[in-house]
Amino acid sequence: MRVLHVMAARGNGGAELYSTDVMLSLHDAGLAQCVVMHSVAPRCMELQQAGVAVETAPLRLPLRPLVRHALRRLIARMQPDLIHCWLRRAAELVPAHTGVPVIGWFGNYKDLRPFAHCDWFVGCTPDMAQSMRERGAPADRVAYVPTFPSVTPQPPVLRRSLDTPDDAPVLLVLSRLHPAKGLETLLDALALLPRCHVWLAGEGELKAALMAQAARLGLAQRVHFLGWRSDRGALMAAADICVLPSRYEPFGTVILDAWSADVPLVACATAGPRAHVRDGENGMLVPIDDAPALAAALRRVLDDPALAARIVAGGRRDYEARFTRQAVTAQWRALYDRVLSARGG
Repeated sequence: MRVLHVMAARGNGGAELYSTDVMLSLHDAGLAQCVVMHSVAPRCMELQQAGVAVETAPLRLPLRPLVRHALRRLIARMQPDLIHCWLRRAAELVPAHTGVPVIGWFGNYKDLRPFAHCDWFVGCTPDMAQSMRERGAPADRVAYVPTFPSVTPQPPVLRRSLDTPDDAPVLLVLSRLHPAKGLETLLDALALLPRCHVWLAGEGELKAALMAQAARLGLAQRVHFLGWRSDRGALMAAADICVLPSRYEPFGTVILDAWSADVPLVACATAGPRAHVRDGENGMLVPIDDAPALAAALRRVLDDPALAARIVAGGRRDYEARFTRQAVTAQWRALYDRVLSARGG
């Protein structure tokens, strides 16, 4: 089996992390792959160093027709058994009528029209898959494949290396600095938690505004902007709580990151967390954009070791039951086999 992946995004969000992790896992499982990706994508070099064939030239072209032409030539040369498009932009670029089945992966509740060239549709939550069916995707060509954690176990980072006292409770956020992520709410909640420090691991358009908000609230010494980090496991191992304060989050792989790392999770009740987090059992759920409620939940976890241990244990059970890397990789292989079997039939 030969698979051509197309990932046209160049950022470092959850979808980009997850897609690369899937490619690396499939590579480890012996699958022959080629990946079309921007040369500046954060993990392009990691794929190349692992021995995955990466093509960057098509995405350097300035116009979509030229990109499609380059992809058509690559498909003719590689002769893949299937094409896996990650997100809308990739699906829009893949040429039509290649004779190769095309999988479109959704990380969000998106319009189906950009995925017009796709034969199969994959959502990362059951609700997302159902939404595709309701909007007209053929029911027998829609699948749900979950994500798996993007962090790997690492020794904890030294808090002093991040200007954080050893005895300060640390609230970790792994997120783009984007309006959908609710980071303003977290900073408002931090003002109600005088001992806590926040580590923001990510980059994005809101950095300047968040720094200004932290300064305005007198929190500048307790909010640490860490930028894009490759040691997310080390950050998780050093944190007291993982926070997902998003006001919009279709899934949130950070949920699985926290569960797999045995770190208590506190999340706002957007679609993804609502579907997976049971309040007080495998995490804490609070209303969206409610800083006092978020502060109260964080305080409860910090002040009640039994509660913290209970939600950690619940998260670990759910992770091991459904979301390990091995289990999800096996689901992708099974889906690929299903796609090829349908083509042969």
